[in-house]
Amino acid sequence: MKASQARGFTLIELVVVITILGILAAFAIPRFITLDATARAATVNGLAGTIKSAAALARSMSMATQNTASVPMEGNTVALSNNYPDATAGGIPNAINISAGDFTFTAGAAAGGTATWTRNGATATATCEVTYTPPAAAGGIPTVTAPTGGC
Repeated sequence: MKASQARGFTLIELVVVITILGILAAFAIPRFITLDATARAATVNGLAGTIKSAAALARSMSMATQNTASVPMEGNTVALSNNYPDATAGGIPNAINISAGDFTFTAGAAAGGTATWTRNGATATATCEVTYTPPAAAGGIPTVTAPTGGC
C-alpha cells in the first residue's frame, strides 16, 4: 500500500451499511409507533390498581378508627360512603392523591355516584378511562373498571 493512498470507506461499503440501516428501520419503526397506545393503557391499569389499594386502605382506616364519615390520609380528609371513599371530589381523589397531568377527573354527582378519570391523549376517551363507584350498601365493595381499548 502506498503512503499517498487515502484511508476511508469505499462507496460500496457505505451503500451496504445504509442498506442494512434501512432494513432495520423498516422493522423497528412500526414497533415503536404502537408504544404510545401501550403506554397509555399501562397508565390506566396502574391508576386502577392505585384506586383499589387506596379504597382498601381507607376502609381499613375507617374500621380501625371506627369513623364512618371521613378518615385522614396523607394530610387529606377522605369522605366516606359505606366505609369506602365516596365518588365526590373530597373522597377517592383525596385518597389516591395524584397530581393532574395524565388524567382528567370528573367527580360523581353525589356520594353514591361514579368518579371518572379519563386518560388525556386517548383516541377514544370512553374506552380509555378508570371509573370508581363506591358500594351502594354497607358490606358491599367498590367497583373499579378500566377499559383500555381506545387508548
